[in-house]
Amino acid sequence: MAQKLFIKTYGCQMNAYDSARMAEILAPLGFVAAAAAAEADLVILNTCHIREKAAEKVYSELGRLSRLKAARQAAGRGMTLAVAGCVAQAEGAEIMRRQPAVDLVFGPQAYHRLPEMIARAARGYGVLETAFEVERKFDELPEVRVPGGPAAFLTIQEGCDRFCTFCVVPYTRGAEYSRPVAEVAAEARRLAAAGASEITLLGQNVNAYHGRAPDGAGSWGLGRLIAHLSEIEELLRIRYTTSHPCQMDDELIEAHRDIGKLMPFLHLPVQSGSDRVLEAMNRRHRADDYRRIVERLRRVRPGIAFSSDFIVGYPGESEADFAATLALVREIGFAQAYSFKYSARPGTPAALLEDQLPDEVKVERLRHLQALLARQQRAFNERSIGERVEVLLERRGRRPGQLAGRSPHMQVVNVAAGDELLGRVVEVEITHARAVSVAGRLADARPNAPRQLAPPIEEARIPA
Repeated sequence: MAQKLFIKTYGCQMNAYDSARMAEILAPLGFVAAAAAAEADLVILNTCHIREKAAEKVYSELGRLSRLKAARQAAGRGMTLAVAGCVAQAEGAEIMRRQPAVDLVFGPQAYHRLPEMIARAARGYGVLETAFEVERKFDELPEVRVPGGPAAFLTIQEGCDRFCTFCVVPYTRGAEYSRPVAEVAAEARRLAAAGASEITLLGQNVNAYHGRAPDGAGSWGLGRLIAHLSEIEELLRIRYTTSHPCQMDDELIEAHRDIGKLMPFLHLPVQSGSDRVLEAMNRRHRADDYRRIVERLRRVRPGIAFSSDFIVGYPGESEADFAATLALVREIGFAQAYSFKYSARPGTPAALLEDQLPDEVKVERLRHLQALLARQQRAFNERSIGERVEVLLERRGRRPGQLAGRSPHMQVVNVAAGDELLGRVVEVEITHARAVSVAGRLADARPNAPRQLAPPIEEARIPA
């Protein structure tokens, strides 16, 4: 009899990738997806430590699941309860101490050993695995990849060596590791052959990628890797996230100029517009460095859209510092953005600073920033009205007869279309704009048209 698996995924796209790989690892053992935790023999919480009070939210969910586990056991049905991901890495044995119902705790570099860990847990042993073995993990993952739709994630890099003072990633994901080019390309080809038209390359610091070259001589950067992957005929679109401004090198900027399959959208976190705060954060770039990168990219790829991350209320942030952030946002203009009030992460240098700001100050600053960013996103969407854009239709929409997908600029696009167009890249004329999405009508409804390659980009010289 098949066993039921339920994975609840928190946080970033890399966790979504990890959850999909866990399901693939467990499939040969007879695990099939459950619609809810109550139906599952194995429940995995794949956690993220970035958001505020992340650990406490996990403990709250574990309390609910422990009661569910007890009820299943009383009814003669077992449940194995596991915590994975970055909270598991950071909290370790504390999770098992606080919640005895948990059978397995393992970090993001250990999930390749899931079959072994489940077998140990079945023998009554509590399992705690938080060693950093990232290279071995990718070596032991199964080759088979089944994309969840026409757009797929592909992790190419893990860990971070930047040590921003507010961030737990170097402590939960470890040092930077880049997968070899040949390994990445092979996985991309498998995804494309299985029906993925778009691939998003993932990494905690993805543009720090330096994977071993196919011939074993030296390494390739992200720009060269993207050029290599663009040669996969079935692959129509390439994206990457998340980047650091300090590692937007010439080769990667030239890729935005030269590679039509590389979408004109870049998520490039800046965090603050104040040089004083950036220095305190150990970001190792200034606000003007960020401005120059954006300017260079706009010169070589006219129409490119930007997204970013912002933290307000970092310890010691003054009104002048916050005003500098607002000024940078107004100057650059963002199509999308993620913004948060600063919250201390245990074990990070910023958590030890004495000049923590009152919560009411952080809340008010965040309100002002989010209002500005929301106006910019709305304005960006409204400027799209009347344009014809290529949309990869990824899923059914909320309304009957509606499909939804993404524009090259990462906008959610809703359009009236039949299921025969699912997975296709179609031309859509934008007719309506909303706060976080747009809607349109099909401009070219040829359901049997083959996947079309993105047009070449007009040559442009890269500025100094």
